[in-house]
Amino acid sequence: MAILVINAGSSSVKFTLFDRDGETVRAGGIVERIGFDGTRLKYRTHNGKALDELVPVANADEAVATILAALTHKAHGVIDRIDEIGAVGHRVVHGGESLTHPTVIDDRVKSVISEYCRLAPLHNPPNLSGIEASERHSPHAVQVAVFDTAFHATIPRHAFLYGIPLRFYTDDHIRRYGFHGISHKYVSEEAALFLCLPIEGLRMITCHLGNGCSMTAVKGGRSIDTSMGFTPLEGLVMGTRCGDIDPAAVLHLMEHHRFSPASMNDLLNKQSGLLALAGLGSNDLRDVIAASEGGNPQATVALDIFCYRIRKYIGAFSAAMGGVDVLVFTAGIGENSPEVRRRVCAGLEAADGFGIILDVLKNSAAGSRPREIQAEGSRVKILVIPTNEELEIARETLHLLGSRT
Repeated sequence: MAILVINAGSSSVKFTLFDRDGETVRAGGIVERIGFDGTRLKYRTHNGKALDELVPVANADEAVATILAALTHKAHGVIDRIDEIGAVGHRVVHGGESLTHPTVIDDRVKSVISEYCRLAPLHNPPNLSGIEASERHSPHAVQVAVFDTAFHATIPRHAFLYGIPLRFYTDDHIRRYGFHGISHKYVSEEAALFLCLPIEGLRMITCHLGNGCSMTAVKGGRSIDTSMGFTPLEGLVMGTRCGDIDPAAVLHLMEHHRFSPASMNDLLNKQSGLLALAGLGSNDLRDVIAASEGGNPQATVALDIFCYRIRKYIGAFSAAMGGVDVLVFTAGIGENSPEVRRRVCAGLEAADGFGIILDVLKNSAAGSRPREIQAEGSRVKILVIPTNEELEIARETLHLLGSRT
C-alpha cells in the first residue's frame, strides 16, 4: 500500500507519494499556477526521473487527475495502478474545536471543514476541493484529513480566550486557534529524537519562520501557547502580514481612510510585514538582508523589527513554561538564515533564566540535516530542524489506519 499526501492550495496542488512504511518517498512534486497561464507539473521520482512541463489544468480536480497520471505513467511512473494507493492524507488548515485529531473523511467531516471555511477562507475551500477530487479519482483509497490547528487543541483556556465578552467565544467561536501545527509537531518530536531525550521532560520553543511565521511553546510534547491566533495574522511580523497590532489602530485607519473591511484585510495580510517595512517592493527576507548589508537604513529597521518580535516571544513563552530547554529554528528562514538566528539570539547569552549562547561557526555552517548550533556552555540547546509536513501527514495517516485495524 502506498500513501499519497495532498496539499491543495488556491493555485497549486503539492503531492508526495510514500511507500507503505510512511517514511520512504517514491515521488513528489507540484502542479502550480492553477487557473493562470503557464500551469506546470513539476515531478521527480526517488530514482531521479524528472518532469517540468506545461499541463492543461484548470482546477483541483484536473490537477489530481494529472498527478495520478504521472504516478502511473509507463515511462516515469512509480506505481502500476491507482488502486495501489491505499490512503490519501490531506493537509487541512482549519478543523476548529470539532476536529482535533487526524480523521478519516466522511460526509460529516467534510461538512465541518466546509463550516470552517468562513474562518479560513483562503485555505479550507481549496483543501476541500483537493479532498473531493481525490475521492473521485481514487475512490478505493481511504481519505484522511490532518489539521494544522489540531496540535494546538491542547492550549488551555487561559491562553486561547481573548478578553472580550465570553458569548463571542461560545456563539461565534472567537478564540486563539494557532496554525502551522503540523510543522510544530514534527520538529518538536524530531528535536527530542535528535537529542535522545524523552519529549515529556522538555520545555521547547519552536520557531517556524518562512513567509508565514509562527512560534509555539511546547511543554512535554504538547502545545500550550502559540503566536498565531484566530487567524494566521496575529503574532510575528511576516512576509506580508503585520502580526500583532492594536485593534484600535485598525479601527482608526478604517475610519480615517474609509477602508472597507475587505480592503483593510488586504492591507494587513498582503501589504504589510517585511514588504511594507523594508520598502523594497519585495517580501523576501534575503532581499531585506542584502539591502541592510548594503546600507539601506529602512531595510535594517525592518530586519530589526522582524528579529525583535521573535526574541520577545522567546521571553514570553519561556515565562509561560517556567524556562526553556530547547530552541528550534525551522522552515525557509529558520533553516537557511544564519543572520536571523544570530540576531534573534543576540543578547540572550547572559540574560537571567536564558543562557542561550550561539556558536558562530556552527550557526554559519550550511546543512540540510538536523544539527545543534549552540556554543559550549549554553544552558539551552539550539537546534536547526528541517521541517517535513508531508512526512508528518504520512505518519499521522499511517498511525490512524493502524489504530483502526
